[in-house]
Amino acid sequence: MKPGRRQLLGLVLAIFGVLGTIISCALPTWRFPEWSKSEGLWKSCNSDYSYYPRTTTPCKSYDSLLDLPQDLQAARVLIVIAIIVGIFGVIVGVVGGNCTTLVSNKRKNSKVAIASGITFIISGVLVIIPICWSTITTAFIARHHYDIYRFMGASLYIGWASAGLLLLGGSLLCCSCPCSNENDFKVEYSKPSSV
Repeated sequence: MKPGRRQLLGLVLAIFGVLGTIISCALPTWRFPEWSKSEGLWKSCNSDYSYYPRTTTPCKSYDSLLDLPQDLQAARVLIVIAIIVGIFGVIVGVVGGNCTTLVSNKRKNSKVAIASGITFIISGVLVIIPICWSTITTAFIARHHYDIYRFMGASLYIGWASAGLLLLGGSLLCCSCPCSNENDFKVEYSKPSSV
């Protein structure tokens, strides 16, 4: 695959990863501690025997930060930082992309692509840490308390997919630079003088 196409594919995958992270942050379905209750990063909802909250489902924001479990408190911070870092990576990736002329030098263009890829990888790691923590906490409580109604919500699955897209897109961007050792200057030889 050509470096330009690889760079474009990496950027598109990473943009979908950032959008998935935003959706995962906004949805109130991180986990279900009870059959009819769901917890998210920003609010908790009571549902009527359905897996997903409906538009008529009564949801309320947390009254204080102490109402939120410890893993969701950390997830709030890390997910918001991941979204900010991901948006910064999108901006850097678009500015330094092969399809734009904002960076004219190819060597600088590849360095900007690598910087964008590293930013997306950092964002993916920042997403995967709270997703893993919340998954392990939910599974641990469900297993040791024999609670068959406690299970993971859709936001965790979306978070796993988003982290994968961010890591894959960032890796493609880091590998998109041309692997040639060409110098920036052109070497020209003079013609030999005739005798």
